[in-house]
Amino acid sequence: MTAAGTETEDFLAWTWDDMEPRYREIEGMPLEADSGAAFLGAWSNLSSRVSEIGARIKLASDQNTADEEIAERYRVFIEEIGPRAEEAEQRLKEKLIASGVVPAGMEIPLRSMRVEAELFREENLPLMTEEKLAAEEYFKITGAQTVEWDGEEIPLVQLQPVFEEQDRARRERAWRAATQRRLHDRDAVREVWVKLLDVRERIARNAGFPDYFSYRWRDLGRFDYTPEDSQQFHAAVESVVVPAVSRMFERRRRRLGLQTLRPWDQEVDVFGRGPLRPYDSAEELEDTTAAVVRRVDPVLGDHFDTMRQSGLLDMESRKNKAPGAYCTIFDAARRPFIFGNASGTHDDVVTLLHEGGHAMHVFEAEHLPFLPQRTFDSMPIEFAEVASMGMELLAAPYLTRDEGGFYSAEDAARARIQHLEGILSLFPWTVAVDAFQHWVYRHPGEARDVGATEAAWSDLMQRYLPHVDYSGLERERANDWQRVPHLFGWPLYFLEYALAQLGAVQVWANALKDQAEAVRQYRAALALGATATLPQLFDTAGARFTFDEVILHEVVRLVESTIDELEASQE
Repeated sequence: MTAAGTETEDFLAWTWDDMEPRYREIEGMPLEADSGAAFLGAWSNLSSRVSEIGARIKLASDQNTADEEIAERYRVFIEEIGPRAEEAEQRLKEKLIASGVVPAGMEIPLRSMRVEAELFREENLPLMTEEKLAAEEYFKITGAQTVEWDGEEIPLVQLQPVFEEQDRARRERAWRAATQRRLHDRDAVREVWVKLLDVRERIARNAGFPDYFSYRWRDLGRFDYTPEDSQQFHAAVESVVVPAVSRMFERRRRRLGLQTLRPWDQEVDVFGRGPLRPYDSAEELEDTTAAVVRRVDPVLGDHFDTMRQSGLLDMESRKNKAPGAYCTIFDAARRPFIFGNASGTHDDVVTLLHEGGHAMHVFEAEHLPFLPQRTFDSMPIEFAEVASMGMELLAAPYLTRDEGGFYSAEDAARARIQHLEGILSLFPWTVAVDAFQHWVYRHPGEARDVGATEAAWSDLMQRYLPHVDYSGLERERANDWQRVPHLFGWPLYFLEYALAQLGAVQVWANALKDQAEAVRQYRAALALGATATLPQLFDTAGARFTFDEVILHEVVRLVESTIDELEASQE
């Protein structure tokens, strides 16, 4: 570990009694033009330590959702330490804003701080704690979901490889097992949902907003586009991308020789080949991904090696591990940590590259002196996801074993086709989930009713994803919204994936012309951290930040033509 990493041992056991006098000391520091950097430096040092304590406890809780001791530590952090730290942080923000001091590189972060100060209400602190605890209930419920399969009790994520098997009856059995298990928890999850809607509405009202939607839009720091822009994007995706995905699924249906595609027919190879099996262990997944990242860029490869040597990855799937994957930051150490649930599929390769892109963002921005310039909480999510999705596409040429990757040339082409089809499918899925959240937070009364919620979800799925036949499975499809963790833990955060995918595809298009220059632009944009606007970040990466049909037509043409070329190479 770095010196900063070793330093973490000094503060991880801090209680509020250790933190409070340190906040008071910084609050008493002089703050004028010549002392602004010293004030911000001291504040960043303390805030990064408090943040890292929370990140490490949250990670430990996700690594073992059945660990009651860790669960209690997390409860104490979010109920007792978190609200007090938030109050102390608010006082420091107000002091900086009132001073008029703007240290170099802090112009954009201060814009976000002003919004945070504007939204802050002391009476919301216990409500935010309540919200976090309710979200943790959801993750505890879903983390405990298992099924009996082939004589073993396994987490639902470990069924994923079955959907790539050629045995259609077995795929169907796996799909029904997973959906029935989720239906078993339908009422428990609904109770959590209603709690979350109630507390989020109260938070918004306390902050002076008419509804949670308008509050959360501001809270997410969406300075560079409006709700109307997002609705324009919904319409553009429906007009341009939904027909492209329909073409893709119709081609799949014909090749499989089926009358209709059912939910369990979406991932099986259409030419009768067995599932891609890129690796045999989580260790092999990490080793080979490291080699691929190094081929993208040697410096990025060094970053990934640092993570492996420092134990900053956990990709193994196991019972009582929370579902999903993410990259978190240990802010004091200035190091990322990747959490995942590997199941032996190509999706795991994409996931590790994706979260690896987030990790590269942390490394590239670590030189920035102040925490608000370099932490995930400050970075525009729409560009943070360009970092991750861009890595997926920049790594694509290096997936073959000849390049140090996972596959033969034929299987690498299959993997890339699978990935590119996933990119097309992502747009309508993301827009559908975003439109669902627009409905939820603009109709919170109806959203409390499970029937209305399920009807709204089903209507949107049919509108944006009409490609799969759910006849006789309407109840299962209607309940499918409960498996989207963002709805519970990160409200209104989802459209960012589609906007970022636009940026990532543009980075990839640049790489097709000049890989080295595209990577240089990509790294230059990551190195800006949170010190530039969203359009400026896209521009630095060589992309345009836009919502219109023109860019979507460009994306569809490039993806479809590349799929055609890859398929031709296999004939």
